[in-house]
Amino acid sequence: MKKFLLGTVALVALGATVPALAADLPARTYTKAPPAYAAPIYNWTGFYIGGHVGGAFAGDNSLTGNNGRFLGGVQGGADYQFAPSWVIGIEAQYSWLASNDRGVLFPGGTLVTSNSDQLGSVTGRLGYTWGPALLYGKGGFAWKDRNDIGVSVGGAPVPFTTDGDHRDGYTVGAGLEYMFAPSWSAKVEYQYYNFGDTTFTSGPSDIVGTRFRDDEHTVKAAVNYRFNWGGPVVAKY
Repeated sequence: MKKFLLGTVALVALGATVPALAADLPARTYTKAPPAYAAPIYNWTGFYIGGHVGGAFAGDNSLTGNNGRFLGGVQGGADYQFAPSWVIGIEAQYSWLASNDRGVLFPGGTLVTSNSDQLGSVTGRLGYTWGPALLYGKGGFAWKDRNDIGVSVGGAPVPFTTDGDHRDGYTVGAGLEYMFAPSWSAKVEYQYYNFGDTTFTSGPSDIVGTRFRDDEHTVKAAVNYRFNWGGPVVAKY
């Protein structure tokens, strides 16, 4: 009984001491909850203008051969983002090409040259975006300045005719574009231009009936400045 009474007295004394000790502790410091994570959502909707440089390579069955030529030019267009990771747009491009002084020498001694120094296109494009990157395909109308063909024998020009100038055609391509800063994007792109086939209908006998393809393979690097795009939209989690 004596031990029981002593234990009870000890518990009562402990209960009286704990609140007093708690009163002597400093107040808990308030800490603000960490901010929610903000993930950028890149918005491709808007207009843009820019410039490009690259190279052009004619197909194997052309009069200029597959020798590379430097090109440079400008582009402009508009994009609309929807669904929400798809982008649809339209783009106009104009490129200047370095001159090409090579040609094809036929067995009878006839030299045929061809040189087109300007390319243009108006294309639609459809792409898929994730973060700041956009992977896209494109296709549409293509145009070139002229089909500047020359025919000579022994260094002297000779008359000839073809079945048309084939200045209009089609183009297809694909590329990858990346937003590297607010309102700025860069891209690399492959684009193929096809203007059909041209056939010699008169001229030296060794070229009459010869048909060649009017096409160009191009690789371009471009930079665009984007209007009506003030930076990424932010989503909080």
